[in-house]
Amino acid sequence: MRCHLLHLEEEEEEEEQDPLAVNYGEVPLPDLQSVLVRGRAQAIRAVGKKMAFVAVRERGFTVQCVVTEQEGSVSRQMVKFVASLNRESIVDVRGTLTLPSSPMKGASQPSPPSPINLEDAARSEAEIEKALQLVRVNQDARLNFRVLDIRTPANQGIFRIQSQVGNAVLVILRLFEIHTPKLIAGSSEGGSAVFKLDYKGRPTCLAQSPQLHKQMSICGDFGRVFEIGPVFRAEDSYTQRHLCEFTGLDVEMEIKKYYFEVMDIMDQLFVAMFDSLNVSCKKELEAIGRQYPFEPLKYLRKTLRLTFQEGFQMLKDAGVEIDPLGDLNTEVERKLGQLILEKYGTEFYILRHYPLAVRPFYTMLCYDNPAYSNSFDVFSRGEEIISGAQRVHVPEFLTKRAESCGIDVKTIETYIDSFRYGAPPHGGFGAGLERVVMLFCGLNNIRKTSLFPRDPLRISPREDLVVMVL
Repeated sequence: MRCHLLHLEEEEEEEEQDPLAVNYGEVPLPDLQSVLVRGRAQAIRAVGKKMAFVAVRERGFTVQCVVTEQEGSVSRQMVKFVASLNRESIVDVRGTLTLPSSPMKGASQPSPPSPINLEDAARSEAEIEKALQLVRVNQDARLNFRVLDIRTPANQGIFRIQSQVGNAVLVILRLFEIHTPKLIAGSSEGGSAVFKLDYKGRPTCLAQSPQLHKQMSICGDFGRVFEIGPVFRAEDSYTQRHLCEFTGLDVEMEIKKYYFEVMDIMDQLFVAMFDSLNVSCKKELEAIGRQYPFEPLKYLRKTLRLTFQEGFQMLKDAGVEIDPLGDLNTEVERKLGQLILEKYGTEFYILRHYPLAVRPFYTMLCYDNPAYSNSFDVFSRGEEIISGAQRVHVPEFLTKRAESCGIDVKTIETYIDSFRYGAPPHGGFGAGLERVVMLFCGLNNIRKTSLFPRDPLRISPREDLVVMVL
């Protein structure tokens, strides 16, 4: 046995000494493969005149490329050219894929002045506070140069999660998808928060929601419908949670017995969606958490449902006084969210039976108490993200409700008339995509989850490019 082992060792030594041994034998893939990589030159570092390193990034993944002077294939001028590349340039690299003995620790490269540095933009607040000499990239600078800012790992994660939320709606609900007009003759929600414009000499509005047309689709016997599309609100809200244009996730459906069926669909959708995000987006959530640390959203397998009166009582017991027939402001919503988290261990819950006076004109009242309505709001981390209800499907009552809310009935005649030809009981809900992602990821500003935000001050990616026409 010993002689046999010595013989094997001698054969191995002969193979190691063979200068052409790399040309044959079993090679585990992908140690030696010719590949073509396209990405951004994230970092470039020259090592003398004969070698240069380039870190190439593609959608959050990086690969280290090494260029070395070699007779007949790589010249010294080529190495110089590579070393002179500007950071963030798009490059095509063809070479041999190998496993490095040790990962590249860092790189530096002088580059032309950039509005924001990606390394600075990707740092967490904790890093900046720990090392005071580091640069803080503020929110306005990020939005002014959004095309650079969205290249950071956290932003790549945020918008991939946002995409996955939209995909989850398509996969989980499997409803009939519709696309409603965004130019309408009158207000769809009531109130003054509407963008008005001229439409060939006629007054027109940008849709505050697809509400009217998704209800008309139910009257057209589509059964259950959904839409993902732009929503416009002309609110002068300068808060961390409001935008003038956002992406709405809207659902409308026939009701067989009671409006709780709408809440059931919403519950199934969002619990399944949260489960899916936690499983399939771990890498993205980790990237977000490194820059914006947050705790995973706490939610129950069956979402907690409380009446508005029960919420009112919890607040009253905690010393918070509110109008029992009024709405909840942001501060009170957050307080209620804190109380519910402490008592029920969830940050995602439903509050139902809101006072009728604070709901839109098309909301159905409670049959046993007309001061309240068959409506609900859904909260995440103490902030409202979903609003839903049973709708009024009786045209005479719908007209009366619209008039009481100050809506010119003539501007919504087509909508009201659609119920005159037979309409089933129905209801639905709407959510803002940006707010859903913001609160799921524990972020502090909705502008972080809007690709190119539109708020009262911003109609262009850069504030200084806005032109006021007088």
